[in-house]
Amino acid sequence: MADAKVIPFGEEPRSRRKGPRQGRAHRAQGPLKPVPQQRDEERDQQRPEAAATAASVPPPPPPDRPGGAGGPGGGWERRLAHGLSFLRRRVTGEYEVDDFGYDEDLTDQVLMSLLRPMYEKYFRIEVKGIDNIPDSGGALVVANHSGVLPLDGLMLQVAVHDHHPAGRHLRLLAADLVFMLPVVNELARKLGHTLACSEDAQLLLERGEVVGVMPEGFKGIGKPFSERYKLQRFGRGGFVSTALRAGAPIVPCSIVGAEEIYPMIGNAKTLARLLGFPYFPITPTFPWLGPLGGVPLPTKWTIQFGEPIPTDGYPPEAADDPMLMFNLTDQVRETIQHTLYKLLVQRRSVFF
Repeated sequence: MADAKVIPFGEEPRSRRKGPRQGRAHRAQGPLKPVPQQRDEERDQQRPEAAATAASVPPPPPPDRPGGAGGPGGGWERRLAHGLSFLRRRVTGEYEVDDFGYDEDLTDQVLMSLLRPMYEKYFRIEVKGIDNIPDSGGALVVANHSGVLPLDGLMLQVAVHDHHPAGRHLRLLAADLVFMLPVVNELARKLGHTLACSEDAQLLLERGEVVGVMPEGFKGIGKPFSERYKLQRFGRGGFVSTALRAGAPIVPCSIVGAEEIYPMIGNAKTLARLLGFPYFPITPTFPWLGPLGGVPLPTKWTIQFGEPIPTDGYPPEAADDPMLMFNLTDQVRETIQHTLYKLLVQRRSVFF
C-alpha cells in the first residue's frame, strides 16, 4: 500500500483550493471561519429522494462470490484452477503416498467428491458428536457394521473428512476380502484402508492417525434383516488391546439407517461357498431385478460419535490383561447398542 500523504491539521488540502489566489483585502478579514456542517444536512433535506436511493443501494458483493468482480463464473474458474493444479501434480508426481498406499491428494480431490453426492443427497446423513474425536493425536473409532455392502464404512469416512473441525482423515481397517478384489483393492489402498491386523492399527495410532474399526465384521454386515440393529459379537477385544498399547482413546460410534439399504431376507450359503463369499444375500430386489437390485434404498442416516473412553491411564502391561480387555470391550459394545436404541426411538421414519 502506498504511503499516505500527511496533511497538517488546520491546513486545507491542495485539491480543494479552487479559483484565483485571494489578495490582501481577503486576508484583512481575519481567519477563515469553519464551514458549518449543517449545509450537508440541508442539502440532503432538499433532495430526499436522492438520499433515500443512495441508502437503499446495497454494497457490491465481494470479488470471491458469484456476481462479484470475478463475474458469475468465479466459482467455476476456481474449480477449473483446482482441477488443473491437480492434473499438474499427477503428471509431475508432486504428491505423496505413504507406505500403506494412502493417497491423500487423490482422496481429497477425487474420491471424496465421488462419495459426497451419495452422502449428502441420497442418504442425507446427519452427524452428531463429531467433536468427540480429538483434534490431534491417535484415536480409535469403533462402529457397528451393517447393510450387506460396506457402504457404512465409506460414509463414515466422508463424515469425519467433511465435518471434523480439524479436518481429520479416517483410516479404516478392512477385511482380507477387500484386498483380494482387483479394482476394490487399489481404491481401498488409495482411500487409506489397511488390513485389519493389530500391527497396522497400532502403527497408525502411534503416528497420530484416526483409525476406524467395525469389530462385527461379516457377522454384522451379513446378518438377516430380522436381526437389524442387534450387535453381533465384537470378537476377542483385539481393538481394545491395540488402543491400550498405543494409549489412544476409544470413540464409540453408532450408525442408524444402513440396516435398511439392502433388507437381507435370505442367504444362499451354497452359492456363497462356490463363489468364495462369506454370504450371498437375497433381498426383495436382488437377484430378481438383476443389476437394478444392487441399487440401495434411499434411507435417512444418522451417525453419532460418543464420548471417548481414555486408555492412557493404564499401565503398559494392561494390554495383556484379559479381564480388562473384556470389560472395556463390553463397555464399548453396550455404549454403541444403547445409542442405537436411542436413535431409533428418535427417528421419525426410515426414509425421512
